[in-house]
Amino acid sequence: MSVKFGLDAKLYLSAGGIGTPSWTELSNVKNVTLNLQKGEADVTTRANNGWKATAGTLKEGSIEFEMVWDTADTGFGAIKDAYFNNTVIGLAVMDGAMDAAGSQGLWADCMITDFSRDEPLEDAIKVKVTAKPTYSVNPPQWKTTAAPAPAPTP
Repeated sequence: MSVKFGLDAKLYLSAGGIGTPSWTELSNVKNVTLNLQKGEADVTTRANNGWKATAGTLKEGSIEFEMVWDTADTGFGAIKDAYFNNTVIGLAVMDGAMDAAGSQGLWADCMITDFSRDEPLEDAIKVKVTAKPTYSVNPPQWKTTAAPAPAPTP
């Protein structure tokens, strides 16, 4: 059994979106949650022997995470700017390093829909961020990193 730990997962940002990504790891994050759901359609018929039947419809998702309030951090600035300027950013929520074979996760062009600051008395100021896939020429996709090509033999 292969166990993965949250501390090994990675969240990446591409200011240009996922179409032609230039990924930068967001290291100033904690407690990342990738929410994935589907809408439901009732497809019950009399043939279901008294059981209700459901079919999945449109997928939806959100990415929630916290960042330490660090205005000198480039990633923090990109997230803040995307929120205040209503700009689209690419996010990749991966279960490991993007260049590690077999890492997988959601890639999506997103809008930042929540940027709430938390100011506890005995802790660092943090911001709670929610990002959601948005309209884009590049629809969200589930990606698995391919194994690197074998080195040519001489």
